[in-house]
Amino acid sequence: MPATYEPIATTTLSTSTATVSFTSISNSYTDLLIIANVKQVASNNSLRFRFNSDSGSNYSSTYVYGNGTSAISGRESSITSGYAVYTSSNTSLEMMAQFHILNYANSTTYKTTIGRGARASEMADATVSL
Repeated sequence: MPATYEPIATTTLSTSTATVSFTSISNSYTDLLIIANVKQVASNNSLRFRFNSDSGSNYSSTYVYGNGTSAISGRESSITSGYAVYTSSNTSLEMMAQFHILNYANSTTYKTTIGRGARASEMADATVSL
């Protein structure tokens, strides 16, 4: 199957920031894929998301991650943001993350996202349902 990705927005940050917003995204695509290289700067500071600045307690997340020796999983509901990638207490490593938003333009369904991240000494995967 040929690749069908088309870059529609890019952001490069020169300093640490807690929030990155993508605005004016056309609804003519089926799915969105966000690819990020990030560095965790605080313990248990997971990469999270909100749609359209929605801060209501209407997100839920299911996550699983492992470090090569053990695995951790969990579920949260009625939270104000969803997990894109769940991280742990190690703040010294950079991480690559992919955040796939399925069928994002459909306004009649709940949004499902899949987040995946990898670090040099840890792996992190999350499946998030909204």
